[in-house]
Amino acid sequence: MASFEIHGGKKLKGEVIPQGAKNEALQILCGVLLTPEKVTISNLPDIIDVNKLINLLQAMGVKIEKVEKGTYIFQAKDLDLDYLKSEDFKERASGLRGSVMIIGPLLARFGKAFMPKPGGDKIGRRRLDTHFEGLIKLGASFNFDSKEHFYTVEAEKLEGVYHHMDEASVTGTANIVMAASLAKGKTTIYNAACEPYLQQLCKMLNNMGAKITGVGSNLLHIEGVKELGGCYHRILPDMIEIGSFIGLAAMTQSEITIKDVGYEHLGIIPTIFKRLGIKLERRGDDIFVPAQESYEIDTFIDGSILTVSDAPWPGFTPDLLSIILVVATQAKGSVLVHQRMFESRLFFVDKLIDMGAQIILCDPHRATVIGMNRENNLRGIQMTSPDIRAGVSLLIAALSAEGKSVIHNIEQIDRGYQDIDIRLNNLGADIRRV
Repeated sequence: MASFEIHGGKKLKGEVIPQGAKNEALQILCGVLLTPEKVTISNLPDIIDVNKLINLLQAMGVKIEKVEKGTYIFQAKDLDLDYLKSEDFKERASGLRGSVMIIGPLLARFGKAFMPKPGGDKIGRRRLDTHFEGLIKLGASFNFDSKEHFYTVEAEKLEGVYHHMDEASVTGTANIVMAASLAKGKTTIYNAACEPYLQQLCKMLNNMGAKITGVGSNLLHIEGVKELGGCYHRILPDMIEIGSFIGLAAMTQSEITIKDVGYEHLGIIPTIFKRLGIKLERRGDDIFVPAQESYEIDTFIDGSILTVSDAPWPGFTPDLLSIILVVATQAKGSVLVHQRMFESRLFFVDKLIDMGAQIILCDPHRATVIGMNRENNLRGIQMTSPDIRAGVSLLIAALSAEGKSVIHNIEQIDRGYQDIDIRLNNLGADIRRV
């Protein structure tokens, strides 16, 4: 396992271009299975999770051609469906949570799909009921082998239906939308996820010949078609990385310009960082974050302590709450961070406390941060990255801390951030991969 050695306390300066969105890429890559024709995808991030899914598709029989860095042509013309029962498939697919989204396309096109229990971040229980309930509504039968941890989904034909989802699951919505796009008749999905990456998937499917309306809302209508064709699709900038760079600039008192952010797709993200007292300005499609000596957390109108909590889109994305928590440690004022959507995602705060942060972990979902207003700098320590977002939060803390920090298990960071050490070193950071 590789580690990062970070010498903190350096002010950064310069421009940085965000990578393509990881969470969009995982949906879009699964979507190529819906057609035997060529699909060209650009702005794919070169990160572990995306590369794992590309390799899985190739092992399934998808022909893949790399055009240039970040741009690939996929053609799922001759798939090896027997491979889906192999031990190699089970091993590859179980190591990546995003692989669950191959079920909808395979079911719609071939009438059957297989899937081991997927992996991913260890951030508490993340159930798959929402996926399978939607597919069963469309006419699929479902079986789970508890000994092998293996799912089998089959359907002679899929027929459109009204489906009210019990939760606005992004990957669940993606699976159901992809399956419904080739089902017979009309499907209506209520309480659908509506985040930008799901909108992008619907946009791609419509370019392939699907008939999806209501995109951007939580009420989707899908008129099934007999077949889908090829298309070109460009992936959005990664909003989580953009938020990470905003937080990094504030913590390290750095002047950073984040280029080509796709500002209209960022939703409430800039507003939440502004509520922490962070100055940022939109310059065309760039975000400029000036160097700040200090930043003060806002309060509610009645003067009570601000609460920042996650919610399904268009609420604040849960993937940025760990960044908010870290940034608040050096702010003036206090904030309650409430992680509603996932369990155990705040458990990395013990590392921040060891660094000198003032944080009270109230329970698995809530933490109160008492900002130190830079009166006491964080100190460098040795730590281990538990998941992607916590890993980058610890990296930001280390870059702002005095002395040397070491972060182990940085594969977790590499799963979601492309060449993060190289790009930050170009801004003036001192990060060594050891």
